[in-house]
Amino acid sequence: MACTSWHWRLKNLPADIYDVDVMPDQIGDVFLSASVKRMQLSEDDINRCLVKLSDEQMWHRGADHENSIANLLLHLEGNMRQWFLHGIDGQPDVRKRDAEFTLSPSQPCDEVRSCFAATLAESRRVIGSLAPERLLEMINPQPTGSWGPMTILEAIYRIVSHLQLHQGQIILLTKQLAATDLDLSLPRKR
Repeated sequence: MACTSWHWRLKNLPADIYDVDVMPDQIGDVFLSASVKRMQLSEDDINRCLVKLSDEQMWHRGADHENSIANLLLHLEGNMRQWFLHGIDGQPDVRKRDAEFTLSPSQPCDEVRSCFAATLAESRRVIGSLAPERLLEMINPQPTGSWGPMTILEAIYRIVSHLQLHQGQIILLTKQLAATDLDLSLPRKR
């Protein structure tokens, strides 16, 4: 019978897993730091994509059932604003989710990029300054949605993962629209 308590798992992790000896009271700090770092790395990859695209490519949709890269940025901005800035930081919930998926260009691409970057930076600030003691606090960041109440830890995990999911879509769409590899990690041998 395997022991799955967090004490056992922490005790049996390799000591160099984070290049530090992590103590139970440091797990929250490590999680928050890793979340902020992952958000920054996602933004870096997304920005490497955006500089390769014209405004027309940013709003390009293969069909009405698909999202453009601009739609994805609007969606991510609204999602992070609702979950991080409203749900965790207590700011007003101003999200208009349906507008994130408009079929025609609704904003200039520079404005879309700027709003996305500003909200992501503010979200990193909120997460980076969060007291680890709050991670188990219950919140309901999307009261009209189907997720229901959850811990702040789960909300951060869910939305950082959501950012990464759409980051992958943006990378794929950029490769298709720009007809080039992006070499975002180790360049492939050609």
